[in-house]
This record gives sequence, C-alpha cells and structure tokens, in this order.
Amino acid sequence: MLDLRQIRYFVAVAEAGNVGRAAEQLHISQSPLSRQIIQLEEQLGVALFERARQRVHLNAEGRAFLAEARALLANAARLEELGRNLASGATGSLAIGYVEGAVHAGLIADMLRDFRRARPDFHLQLRSRRTAAQFEDLRQRVLDFGFVYAPAPQRDPDIESILVRREPLVLAMPEGDPLAAVADIAPGHLNGRVWITVVRQPGDTNRAQFLAACAESGFMPDIAYETADPLTSLGLVSAGMGLATVQESLRSTAPPGIVFRDLFWFKRSVEIHLAWRRNDWRAAIADLRKAVVSRQ
Repeated sequence: MLDLRQIRYFVAVAEAGNVGRAAEQLHISQSPLSRQIIQLEEQLGVALFERARQRVHLNAEGRAFLAEARALLANAARLEELGRNLASGATGSLAIGYVEGAVHAGLIADMLRDFRRARPDFHLQLRSRRTAAQFEDLRQRVLDFGFVYAPAPQRDPDIESILVRREPLVLAMPEGDPLAAVADIAPGHLNGRVWITVVRQPGDTNRAQFLAACAESGFMPDIAYETADPLTSLGLVSAGMGLATVQESLRSTAPPGIVFRDLFWFKRSVEIHLAWRRNDWRAAIADLRKAVVSRQ
C-alpha cells in the first residue's frame, strides 16, 4: 500500500528538481527525504529519477508516475474535504421513512423545503414504510429518520421519538346524504350506517380500534368496504358508497362531492411521530429534527 506522505515527498522533489530545495519546502531534513524517495522506488520496483550531483531529474517512468501522483493527491484532498463536510453536515445523504399520514399532513413537504434551503447539496431519500418496518429499519441503519403512526416502544434502547402532529378525524359523507343537512351530528345518527374503513395490511389493528372507538362513542357502524389508504376511501365516499372518517388535513385534497363534519365527541385521532436512533449525533440529524419540530 502506497504511503500518501511518500507520494507528497515525491511530487515535491519532482517539482523542485532538487532534494535540498524540496526539503526546505517540506520543512524536513534532506537526509530523511532522500531515504523516503529511495524507499518509494524500492517499493515500486522502479527508479523514478536520474541523479546527477546536486540535482535530480525525472526519467520516463517518473514522469508517468508524477501525473498519477498529482491526481492521487488531488483526490485525497477532495476526500478529506468531503469528510469534513460530512462531519459538519454540509453534505451527505439521509434515508427517511414515512407513512402516508405524514404526507397528507404536509410534514414531508415542509421538511423538504426547510432542509433543502439550509443544505442544498444534501441528498434525501424518501421511502414509504409501515410503522413497524420503519422501527426495524432504524435499528438496522437502513433508515435515518422515520415518520410513524406510533411512538417508539417505551424504554427502547435504540430508538427515540417525538410527537409532531395530532389531527382529529372528521366525518366524510356524500353531498346528497341526509346527514349533510344536520348541523350537530350525534352518535345516534351514525348507528347502523354503511362505513368505509382503512385496513393497510393483514393483521392491521385499525379496524378493531375503529370499532372500539365507535362502541365507546355510542354507535355501531356497518363496515361494508375496506381500503388500503384514506384517499381511496374518500373516492368511495364521493361515489356515494358510504361514510368514512379521515384525518382533518385531507379536507383540502378530497375529491368533489364530499361534505365534512367535525365529530368532537369521537375519541380517535391520527398521530404522527418522528423517530430516530438515539446514538446518531450527526449535525444533519439534529438540524432535520429541528426543521420538523419548529413547525409544530
């Protein structure tokens, strides 16, 4: 393996054409500099200089080696600068997981806008993941951040989280539904009505949690349709297929033909938490966390 110090010494001697002059420029003695050049030639198995009294001249092999040596030192300098930038957070990349609720709430767009303004050369990778998968990816260092629906497990040794958004659920109904004319919707108005719910994957507890919240509020829904995401649910509501509850921020992106009503008595909401590894002290991690939390 070549020693970068020997490469620097070689370039200095080649450019000075004199070992003594090169030693002065390098602030070392002439004798150790000569030994380093000889050791380099011995390691390479080829002479790089023609020596004549007080001067040295590059031979053909030395001239070819000089071009590559200069390129190597330039690349080493760029690598050193990159290392400093990575340490300071000026450049690099982060992998960020997210659930769709974070997108609907505008958290992803806000984060990207603020972070990109502060670090234009930084690369952010966005990956759609379920909450449990994000926690595992954080532990495995596949992700650096995660927007998730649940807080990190209590006393988790690896992951920390903070609540960044809590949105109430609102009732979505077709424009022609009789409830659209009701100012204050009570639980009795919803009992036995056809509903559309979101079930994101096998084993998802959302349906059970929704039914429990309905029972606690005093009505029982007739769940006739299940979708993989709330936007699809709103599409079915617009088509007159039933009622649904969605996070409040979806009012602005809903398809036409839907009326929304607040349900202040309904004990369900959408929570978005920001999760990260406890032992990740990079400046970029702290700054991205601030960019998210500052908007709450």
